[in-house]
Amino acid sequence: MVRGELMATAAAMLATATLAAGCGSDAGSPTGAGEPGSSDRGLPQGSEPVKLDPADFTTTIDNPYWPMAPGSRWVYRETDTKGTRQKVTITVTSKTKRIANGITARVIRDVVTEDGEPVEVTDDWYAQDVAGNVWYLGEATAEYENGKIANRDGSFEAGVDGAQAGVAMPADPVAGLSYRQEYYEGEAEDRAAVVSVGGEQVEVPFGFYDEHVLMTRDLVPTEPKVQELKFYARGVGPVLSVHTDGDGGRAELVSFKPRGR
Repeated sequence: MVRGELMATAAAMLATATLAAGCGSDAGSPTGAGEPGSSDRGLPQGSEPVKLDPADFTTTIDNPYWPMAPGSRWVYRETDTKGTRQKVTITVTSKTKRIANGITARVIRDVVTEDGEPVEVTDDWYAQDVAGNVWYLGEATAEYENGKIANRDGSFEAGVDGAQAGVAMPADPVAGLSYRQEYYEGEAEDRAAVVSVGGEQVEVPFGFYDEHVLMTRDLVPTEPKVQELKFYARGVGPVLSVHTDGDGGRAELVSFKPRGR
């Protein structure tokens, strides 16, 4: 559960007016170019292209709000109001991939199962820049039906067919900070904004967190009714996500194994 979850949701709604300008704008500049205190701090917005120097990136991802050391694994229980129950396992592999834009990324395997059968299997590609921002560089995804691949919708790679990299986790998250998470026109256009830093209490099967919790609000412009609130615990990563739309799905952290444990 989230203590004060209704209050958290209300806070996100109240923040809409403040965050909308950043989330809805296509203006902006590459990382590091923003003015201190701006709503985007130079992080990419909308469909704008960004010029990224591969020399500025590493596959060592140690952002405190989402550290991704090879061997780390997160397991989530995902449910909705219709009674659907799925298991989501995210594993940081030792593999890397050279993205079309020249950046070498860490491969993260995301597996969704229902009743032991695969629903979706995705390889996500992440890298961290010198400032500490974690960038999302694309994904190779496959949805399954009856044990067989049904489609690969949503797959994209930064630098291919106009697709652009986005930010998965800012280096210095502050309330009101907005950014693009990914961009591939018509397929992947997710955006996010920081709602609060350190002001939330979250309880999930893996544990209770009342300090250093980051809350974000995610939007999908191609699906205007979709809204997701995500909670990250410092030193752990994502611990809870709550959809406030549709079937009201939520994913709770059940277990977390850092590298070497």
